[in-house]
Amino acid sequence: MAKFRPLHDRVVVRRLNSEEKTAGGIIIPDTAKEKPQEGEVIAVGPGARNEQGQVVPLEVKEGDKVLFGKWSGTEVKLDGEELLIMKESDIMGIVG
Repeated sequence: MAKFRPLHDRVVVRRLNSEEKTAGGIIIPDTAKEKPQEGEVIAVGPGARNEQGQVVPLEVKEGDKVLFGKWSGTEVKLDGEELLIMKESDIMGIVG
């Protein structure tokens, strides 16, 4: 990824590929698949400022696998790779 550092409480996430087959073994074509709501954090901002003006660091860190809302984030393309930039509050939780 190009040199990119998100600001404030923003996080850069790479979507993880979803399963190509259903539990019954049916292969799902790309056109019928929903975009995955799971991803890997690849960059984090320094944190948001609280009411006292102090920077509060983010709970997620690079390498965390996270779940996020279906319509969360803004899709961007950096070095030909499709990524999402979202606020930490859009992340629902850390997986595993």
